[in-house]
Amino acid sequence: MAFALPDLPYGFDALEPAIDTQTMQIHHGKHHQAYVDKANAALKDTPFAEETDPNEVISRLPSVPDQVRGAVRNNAGGHANHALFWSIMAPSGSGGGGAPGGALGDAITQTFNSFDDFKTRFAAAGATRFGSGWAWLVVSGGKLVVGSTPNQDSPLMGEDIAGFAGTPILGLDVWEHAYYLRYQNRRPDYISAWWDVVNWSAVAERYDAAMA
Repeated sequence: MAFALPDLPYGFDALEPAIDTQTMQIHHGKHHQAYVDKANAALKDTPFAEETDPNEVISRLPSVPDQVRGAVRNNAGGHANHALFWSIMAPSGSGGGGAPGGALGDAITQTFNSFDDFKTRFAAAGATRFGSGWAWLVVSGGKLVVGSTPNQDSPLMGEDIAGFAGTPILGLDVWEHAYYLRYQNRRPDYISAWWDVVNWSAVAERYDAAMA
């Protein structure tokens, strides 16, 4: 199998109280594992069968055979999105929370007027995404852009497929399985709490790479 479930860089309970332990266990061990397994099954007899990077697959989605393209879009997309999601979080006070500095902090201020204005716009992208999907901060054309995608679509799939394009550096899962056990239908409360566990150092590394 080409894809494998990545280990979390922290314990299941490390993001409490923003994200509860049981949600992390189910989200990582059940939902993400299912995306990995289904993506591997869909890609088994394709030229992408040995590809280990889901970003490479979803960036070339039109090259995936027609008969499995939908399954790959959903499941390789889910794998790529979740792998990013885990990597840009950290325990509050131990890498998580606060505000970005350096080049990323400057770019956010220049683009959105202030960090608080950025948070408001990003939160709105997540809160207003109908049904299931993701909110994103991407680099596109050398600039920061906030947007959202449905289901497990990624900005890496391009505008024609996902409706929003760019290199993702920050992503928030707003599927109900990401927050329902603690927040029920209160998605805005989940988004508000999530800022406490954003690992801005990891996001800054992604920003620097995208700008290089």
